Amino acid sequence: MSYWMLGFIAGGAVVVVVALLLIGIIYQALRILRTARVAADVVGQIDANTRPVWALRDTNKVAMQILEGARAIDSNAATIVRALSGAHGERKIA
Repeated sequence: MSYWMLGFIAGGAVVVVVALLLIGIIYQALRILRTARVAADVVGQIDANTRPVWALRDTNKVAMQILEGARAIDSNAATIVRALSGAHGERKIA
C-alpha cells in the first residue's frame, strides 16, 4: 500500500467520525428542541394555573379597604350610641 492510499483511508476515517459526531449533535439538538417545546407548554399551563394566586394580592388589598371602612362605620356607630346614651340617660342601646 502506498502512502497515498493510507492518506485516503485516514482521511475517510476522519470524515466518517466527524459525520457520526455531527449526526449525534443534530439528534441531540432535535431532542432538546422537542423537550423545550414541551417545557414551554408546561410553563404556559403553570402560568395560567397560578394567576389566581397572584390575584389574591388584589383581593387582599380590597378586603383590607373593606375592613377599614367597616371599622370606620363601627367607630361612627359607637360614637352615635355614646351620644344617644349620654343625651337620654334612660335609654341604653347594647
